[in-house]
Amino acid sequence: MREQQWQALQKVAQEETDRLLRELPPPIRVQLETMPIVFEKVPSSDLVADGLDPDLMGLFVGDDYACEGADPIPPEILLFLGNILDEAEGDMDRYRQEVRTTLLHELGHYLGLDEEGLFDRGLE
Repeated sequence: MREQQWQALQKVAQEETDRLLRELPPPIRVQLETMPIVFEKVPSSDLVADGLDPDLMGLFVGDDYACEGADPIPPEILLFLGNILDEAEGDMDRYRQEVRTTLLHELGHYLGLDEEGLFDRGLE
């Protein structure tokens, strides 16, 4: 991926992230203001070696909202923009939607939802 394309993907993802965060209820938005949302191209070789799917689009790490502070790893969300673009088949409107859906999925994990709970909400 060329640097110019990577920067464009980051810009669109940041715009969509900012838009989504503004739409959240104030108590959740305030809680998320300190949580990093990190953009990566794809999962690192270390994550893949740990058993994560190389096609993963997002990952929440750390404690969820109810348990925050118990884990030495602070909560953060990773969005893998190259994989999200692949899922969107290069269509930028779909890319925006996939960024939004992936972010909502990972926020759901932060709020304590498991995969079944996210599936029930259409955030698989």
